[in-house]
Amino acid sequence: MTIKPLIILPDPLLRQVSKPVEHFDNRLHKFADDMLDTMYDAPGIGLAAIQVGEPIRLLVIDLAKEGEPPAPHIFINPEIVERSDDRSVYEEGCLSIPDYYAEVERPASVRVKYLDRDGKAQEIAAEGLMATCLQHEIDHLDGVLFIDHISKLKRDMVVKKFKKLARDRAPSRMVG
Repeated sequence: MTIKPLIILPDPLLRQVSKPVEHFDNRLHKFADDMLDTMYDAPGIGLAAIQVGEPIRLLVIDLAKEGEPPAPHIFINPEIVERSDDRSVYEEGCLSIPDYYAEVERPASVRVKYLDRDGKAQEIAAEGLMATCLQHEIDHLDGVLFIDHISKLKRDMVVKKFKKLARDRAPSRMVG
């Protein structure tokens, strides 16, 4: 079990488009397991590989509620192939934008094609929280953050705040 450090806004890596996974091997399996461990430790319900510094099209989701057994899902090279016209609004947060939440409107349901951890083609029809989570995490793989779905004014305020926090965290240089 390896907990990976999370990439935090304003790190430009979060805006990078991730590359498709081509090799399904033990290294990929271990990485997917490490992502799940990192997500559970955070704690969160979804995590894209880019959020731990790997620009590959892999994401993990677990919507099990507290007290329920884990129900992890691993999605490799996911692609939304259908979106509903119906919309839903959820308050979203992000492990890469800690302690900030905003209501985001997205399609209420989606159909996603993906590969499982063994490289086998799968498809899921998702609605509700799973649909929202899939869209949020697939956005990460395309360099899109949930704050891109809110007003420019709110987004600019969030980015400014996180840039200031990053400056404050940076080690200062002593002259002397």
